[in-house]
Amino acid sequence: MNIYDQIGNNKFKTVFYIGVFLIFIIALGWLFSYIYHSPAILIIAIIIAVVQSMTSYFWGDVVALAMTHAQAAKKSDSPDLFRIVENLAITAGIPVPKIYIINDDSPNAFATGRDPEHSSIAVTSGLLSIMDKNEVEGVIAHELSHIGNHDSLLMVVIVVLVGVVAIASNLFFRVGFWGGFGDDRESGNSGGIMLIIGIIMAILAPIAATLIQLAISRKREYLADANGALLTRYPEGLANALRKISAYKQPVRFANDATSLLFIMNPTKKRSWFSGLFDTHPPVEERIKALEAMAE
Repeated sequence: MNIYDQIGNNKFKTVFYIGVFLIFIIALGWLFSYIYHSPAILIIAIIIAVVQSMTSYFWGDVVALAMTHAQAAKKSDSPDLFRIVENLAITAGIPVPKIYIINDDSPNAFATGRDPEHSSIAVTSGLLSIMDKNEVEGVIAHELSHIGNHDSLLMVVIVVLVGVVAIASNLFFRVGFWGGFGDDRESGNSGGIMLIIGIIMAILAPIAATLIQLAISRKREYLADANGALLTRYPEGLANALRKISAYKQPVRFANDATSLLFIMNPTKKRSWFSGLFDTHPPVEERIKALEAMAE
């Protein structure tokens, strides 16, 4: 698959997942509105689906930057960072993204934005303090690859929608458990069956959303590693950066499971055989091994 096929595929998947999200939330709202004879539930579901779909596409980057407490960087304060981003963006043939800094000692970075013309890169202050020039270039090239491939759009849409699915599912689950929208329940076995189906959907929805998140992220990290290494022509820079990020045990303070998908490496630093099954990123050892093979 060439770069243009990859971009087209990402655009299609973005539209597809937004469509699935709309259908799911509205269907769940209709189910509970039917059970409780309350049109208000369906209206609320439609409003949630439409507003959050638009938010994820047009303002998902703003949400991601706000959630991570990223602040706009000043060129006078970080001239070397601006120079690296500008040079690599020109090399990659994309507009120079906005640059943000997260005041956190843990080294990490992410890219966001719906297209290269509306993109941003955020790096932690810790990354700038412990990385040398080649390593910073490797990280920035990785993030620029996400932007150029339109990965950043797909990932930020998934981040917002997965969060909304979890919130909406929790709301509808509480409605099903407590009957919070009224006592006029559907009588008979059919009403009970519908209620059980609704509760099961509300429980399984966040799990399904997380599995989609995992399937999307891991492959794209390998691709961005490879494309970033080709951009700098120095795979060792990114490989060494990944080693340093992996060795730092402190998590990024304002990162969470919802935003971890965006970062170059899992910022929550969760490490266990169980959490590894649900990690949004491929094993760092495999990523480093692939980069070293490119260098050889």
